[in-house]
This record gives sequence, C-alpha cells and structure tokens, in this order.
Amino acid sequence: MRLEQYLAHCGVSSRRQAQRLIAAGRVSFNGQLATPLDRVSETAINPNILLDGAPIAPIESKQYWLYHKPVGIDCRLLPDLPSSLIHILPPAPRLYPAGRLDKDSRGLLLLTNDGELTHRLMHPDFGHEKVYLVTVDRNFTNEFIEQMCQGVSYRDVTTKPCKVEAVSDMQFRITLTQGLNRQIRRMAKALGYNVIDLVRISMMNCQLLDLPEKQMRPLEAAEISMLRHQLNL
Repeated sequence: MRLEQYLAHCGVSSRRQAQRLIAAGRVSFNGQLATPLDRVSETAINPNILLDGAPIAPIESKQYWLYHKPVGIDCRLLPDLPSSLIHILPPAPRLYPAGRLDKDSRGLLLLTNDGELTHRLMHPDFGHEKVYLVTVDRNFTNEFIEQMCQGVSYRDVTTKPCKVEAVSDMQFRITLTQGLNRQIRRMAKALGYNVIDLVRISMMNCQLLDLPEKQMRPLEAAEISMLRHQLNL
C-alpha cells in the first residue's frame, strides 16, 4: 500500500494529513527521506518508518468511539493548548476526531484510528450528511429558512443547498453535506442572526441520542458495519 495509506492505517493521521507530513519532509522510510511514491508491504511487521525521528507504532486494531464534546474543547490535537481534545483522549488506543466541531459548538464527535474511514468522512467530494440543532438570538422568519435551504453567500463562497426545518421560533434543524469552517454560524450571520447554541446530533448513522456530555462510548458492531457500508469500505 502507499506510504500515506499505511500511516493512516497506523492511526498517525488521515491520508490527506499524511501526504502533508511526507511533503514536509517529516517522514523517513528505510533510512531515506520518504516520497509520495513509497509503498509499504501489507504484511510488513515492523517497517522502518520514522516521523520526526521517532518510530511509527505498528497498525493497531481499529477503534470507533462516539464522544459528546462540550463547549470549550478545541478539536485540534495540540499538546501545548490547554483546551485541546488531546488532553481528554485516552493514551491508548490512539484516537483522532473524524471531522471537527469548533470550540464554541458541542455535540457528536466520531473518534477513531481508522485513517481510511476518516478520509472518506472528511473529504468534501463524498458529501455525507451531518445534522445540527441550532438556536439563534431572535425569532426567525420563513424567509430565513428558505434562504438557508437555498444556500447563503458570505466572503467568497456560496454554500450548497441543504435541508432546514424550524423546530421553534428560534431553533432549527439543519442537514449539511459540506464541512466549511464555521459554516452554520457564518450562514446565519450573513442573514442577520447570531448563533447562540449549536449541537451536532448525528453523522450519517451515528446518533448522539442520550450520550451524556463529556462522555464516550464505543460504537456497536452493527453501527460500525452500517457506517463502513455507507462509506463503501
């Protein structure tokens, strides 16, 4: 398999992030600076691969967990950042978020060491559904819902059409297939509203349901099977 794919299988990062690590010269393979063309045997027990001079741990069994992220936790895995998710994750197995929630938002995160699954979930070309429950700072109109559905322009982007339904005068449910940075907040802001609460309640077949805030649970076998089937893995 390609080196970036092997790194993803080891749980080092997603395939896209692994490509960046290789391009930045941070990975060596068999004593040489790694290149995008390097390949690793799938049967190799302990290939000579180093990241920043440290050996890469062998491929671990795949792990899939759901975590109810509270407001204030930063999904970037930065050891020097006190609010980083990295300080909450267990030391083993090594888990990474498959997709992010901004620091001011809460709700469902999928944590895994399956790099290929993470790649499929995060790549914009695949367009998987994520559902959010959003509260804004004042009553909205039917026109607001229609504009959110049709797509909203802000900065230099126009969002794709999406599903939006009112839950109450100030709360709506929105289903996105995009993953733009702070997308919902910026969509609402462009239409004159401020988001005061944003919670992700599902990603594909993964549901937040009654998982308490700050708690984790492993995915059940049926959930994993369905998720992998939906991702064509």
